[in-house]
Amino acid sequence: MLRYQTIPVTPFQQNCSIVWCDQTMEGAVIDPGGDLPLIKAAAQRLGVTLEQILLTHAHIDHAGGSAALARDLAIPIVGPHPGDQFWIDALAQQARQFGLAAVEAFTPTRWLHDGDSVQVGRSTMTVRHCPGHTPGHVVFHSAEAGRAFVGDVLFAGSIGRTDFPGGDHDTLIASITERLWPMGDATVFIPGHGPESSFGRERRTNPYVQGT
Repeated sequence: MLRYQTIPVTPFQQNCSIVWCDQTMEGAVIDPGGDLPLIKAAAQRLGVTLEQILLTHAHIDHAGGSAALARDLAIPIVGPHPGDQFWIDALAQQARQFGLAAVEAFTPTRWLHDGDSVQVGRSTMTVRHCPGHTPGHVVFHSAEAGRAFVGDVLFAGSIGRTDFPGGDHDTLIASITERLWPMGDATVFIPGHGPESSFGRERRTNPYVQGT
């Protein structure tokens, strides 16, 4: 079974998640935006061997620590979708813009596309391409665990911003309704910021997608 623990990192309090297979203790880190010592200490405490980095998208609060962590642990960077290449190329500029320490751009070991899958130990997660917040945003869905790691597509009571370069409101709403809702109302999602919720709860109460 896939397990996970979420660790808020960076001044943006971005939800970085360590996910692992409880049979093999092989794991991955989703969106290591920064605070790498905190992430590595959490993995060690959990007894998880980090074997890959999974990225939902390439905004700095999600991807800023990727190059350094990949080099430090000699592990691959998987994702996001190629539509976010320009955000990866702009990581250094993003750091300067927010007054953060310098970060490195990188080339993912593997780009992801809609319908792909990623393996974490003996657990499999399905990849859905969910543009709108960024053009190359992806979501990781574990059907066995009833969990989805959705980055900045959807939040408890809100949705992702669409005013950044490459963002589009209508595209984001389509991603939510066409790619997320079919995962089922009972699916609990881990957003890029803030508390967890379920797709069913958001369909009932979230003013941005209520009734969709």
